[in-house]
Amino acid sequence: MMAAPKARFITLEGGEGAGKTTLARRLASAMAEAGLPVLRTREPGGAPGAEALRALMLHGQIGWDPVAEAMLMFAARREHVAKTIRPALEAGIWVVCDRFADSTLAYQCRGHGLDEAVWRKLADVALEGFEPDVTLVLDLPPEAGMARAMSRGLPDRFERLGQDFHTRVHAAFQAIAAANPQRCTLMDAAQGPDAVFAAAALALRDQLGLAL
Repeated sequence: MMAAPKARFITLEGGEGAGKTTLARRLASAMAEAGLPVLRTREPGGAPGAEALRALMLHGQIGWDPVAEAMLMFAARREHVAKTIRPALEAGIWVVCDRFADSTLAYQCRGHGLDEAVWRKLADVALEGFEPDVTLVLDLPPEAGMARAMSRGLPDRFERLGQDFHTRVHAAFQAIAAANPQRCTLMDAAQGPDAVFAAAALALRDQLGLAL
């Protein structure tokens, strides 16, 4: 009898309005249809304590110092990994996550100017070397992404930041993908949802041998 494939941790990254949530939903649905147990989750959030921090960081009125903001992001991430992601993977459940540590590197470091050494120290403490098996980076010009994001209703605190901030974040995700070619696949998110899903399915087939 053939053994079931090992559960994997797949993350989706990109700027505002890039289509990560839509793609995460479609991937999780396709994986379930293929007979794989799958959990779809998000950051910041994904565990009770992390969801409480999400509300504070995305919808609160506090303007955080970049170091404090990164610490909160990694505190939420630690809870998410400890309470949700690792237990799922250990139980043989695949995990599809909307954002992970790359977002903190892009937003807090490249966007807000946090020293990348602080990000590395926080990642070492919070994650202890844990990282995704595959990361799909959805690449969309920031102007298009912000237009999509603003059309969804009341913007969150990050969506209200200026064009220069989102331009830096966009460039950061491109740089992250280029620096991590074994883990990351950069995808054109300006295509329609069907084309983005097809590109994602191809990347997962090539990297994980997963047929969707």
